[in-house]
Amino acid sequence: MNKLIERIEREVGVDGLASILAERLNPSDLQSLMLEVYNQRASQLQPAQLLAAYENNRFVQTATVDPLKMLEWERFAFANLPNEFEALLISPVCPLGTSSAIALVDQDWAVSTSRNTEVVSDATNVLALECALRRREILKQDSKSNQSVHLATSHRLLRTIKFEGPNSFSHFGLFGLCSSGRDQGNLQFEFSTLLLHIQFYLNTLSAFSKKDISLIVRITDFNERDRHELLDEKLLKPIQASFDNVTCEFNDERETGRGYYRDLCFHIDLINDDGERLNVADGGAVDWTQKLLSNGKERTIISGIGNDRVCLSLIG
Repeated sequence: MNKLIERIEREVGVDGLASILAERLNPSDLQSLMLEVYNQRASQLQPAQLLAAYENNRFVQTATVDPLKMLEWERFAFANLPNEFEALLISPVCPLGTSSAIALVDQDWAVSTSRNTEVVSDATNVLALECALRRREILKQDSKSNQSVHLATSHRLLRTIKFEGPNSFSHFGLFGLCSSGRDQGNLQFEFSTLLLHIQFYLNTLSAFSKKDISLIVRITDFNERDRHELLDEKLLKPIQASFDNVTCEFNDERETGRGYYRDLCFHIDLINDDGERLNVADGGAVDWTQKLLSNGKERTIISGIGNDRVCLSLIG
């Protein structure tokens, strides 16, 4: 058990307090209890304390990116979405467990609320929920339907983990894509959808940039089999043939994302005219709609690009 929780339980004199609250109270009762706790704590705050919290809490501080530049980028990205995609505006919160139940990241990554929700920490998780609902309706009409669902959103995310570096933030904008469909055999869905996502980012970055940039697509395969020849034929060569300013390569040393992605995943790095190399986009195959729909034939590709990083790198 977490040492901090053990100390708290000793100090309040209730052994197993966390388990009691988590397991013995139904969600509605726990919500009522926590709301009352925060109501009482809020009633004790003085204005000076509120100002100090606003000044020092990294979760609430303003972003460094110019909002007009962000708006310019988002408008451009939405306008350049492939026809297959439907754009959505998602809620600032999602069901409790959205981070940990399907994506298998620690629940501590998200800010959990007292109303059995959590602040969105990854918009692609939410898009996957929406994809699952839409795929479920499609499958009611045809249990073997190949009709895919492609969704996109731009959303400001909040994550509790503290990232290091000048281009890392506690809250940041993400332009995210999520595509779900049925397994078509021989990785056909995965290859065609990964290309759809990657080419969108490359096209949009290249067209939007006000500077000379080079882009690098790095493909990783966590599958135990050596599939380099197949991946080169289906992914790297088509990308390389379409873009003069793009270099494609394998990244067999990558470990980040292992266990998160099923197997195939990618990074896109941007090199600006100053020679600075910055990772701006990430994506790959996940098993989330398989889990949500309890259907082993379901396939999902997610990806996202950092809005703040794009704006700071491409328009200063």
